[in-house]
Amino acid sequence: MSPGNSSCLFNIIARFTFFPTLLYNIVLEKLSVRRWYDRIDDLVLLGALPPKRMVPQDWERNNIEFLQLSTVDMFAAPTQEKLLKGVAFINKFEGSGGSVYVHCKAGRSRSAVLVGCYLMQKYGWNPEEAASFMMAKRHQVSLRSFHWKALYLYYFNIIQKSSE
Repeated sequence: MSPGNSSCLFNIIARFTFFPTLLYNIVLEKLSVRRWYDRIDDLVLLGALPPKRMVPQDWERNNIEFLQLSTVDMFAAPTQEKLLKGVAFINKFEGSGGSVYVHCKAGRSRSAVLVGCYLMQKYGWNPEEAASFMMAKRHQVSLRSFHWKALYLYYFNIIQKSSE
């Protein structure tokens, strides 16, 4: 199978499984100690997809800014370009007194990669330190090998290079 075909297949699988896995997350949140979101630090909340009742009209009315960084669920981590854009977006609210809600479907992996990059940049941590801190705050964070790869790429290409 060529790389283009596998990417297309991953997109199809991710779309097909979106609602069943979203329902699974809702059930787990209702029946267990899982929370829909958790505060990571004074600025960032990491969580699952906001409820449908929070529609973009509400965001505009409440002066909420929105940035979408589409990434295929279950099979990919955000690209380095998207991580840079996401961290810059989070950082622009530093000192505002507000919070930034970072989410994917479940708040476990794709969004956690972005929050990990933000933590590395803000606190000068390495990927393990950022992930450990985040996992202590949000226990359901789950990073696979390609998520770790994205964190390490960000760390070596952005964090370490900026400190040289």
